[in-house]
Amino acid sequence: MPLSRKRRPATSEEAAALSSDLRLRMIRMTFERPLTNKELAQRLGKDPATTLHHVRKLVAAGFLQAMPSRAGNRGAKEIPYRSTGLSWQLDNSENAVAVGEAMLHAFLGEVADIGLSDVDQSRLVVTVDPEELKQRLASLMDELAAQPVDPDVPRVAIYLAVYPGD
Repeated sequence: MPLSRKRRPATSEEAAALSSDLRLRMIRMTFERPLTNKELAQRLGKDPATTLHHVRKLVAAGFLQAMPSRAGNRGAKEIPYRSTGLSWQLDNSENAVAVGEAMLHAFLGEVADIGLSDVDQSRLVVTVDPEELKQRLASLMDELAAQPVDPDVPRVAIYLAVYPGD
């Protein structure tokens, strides 16, 4: 999708990190508030060792940042991780298929978690210049992404696909 603002191409390490639906979900989950590896594992229904592997890849690629450690329930040291917002600053067009597949699977996983009854869907086939539509949608998404987090406003996720209607 053409983007309304200039983004730098993703490095091979960044593209590889974004080519996993699990890692994309972790980035989203840690955007508003930091979560520990244990919390991520619980929310994703995964083993903590599995999520730690993905957390380390995300930290190494710059998508997650370790926050100051804290004491857990039994006094054990816990490290919360927070999204850096880097994923929205990258152009993934060179890895569009791998990253796109991960995005689709992340969306499907999130919908499976919340249930289809909580998803407001619409579908429409229109006659419009595809590049103009993509540019306008990208501008809107950039505008929404730039808004500061307001804890009093509910967060929503958007999955958007533009494809030939024939």
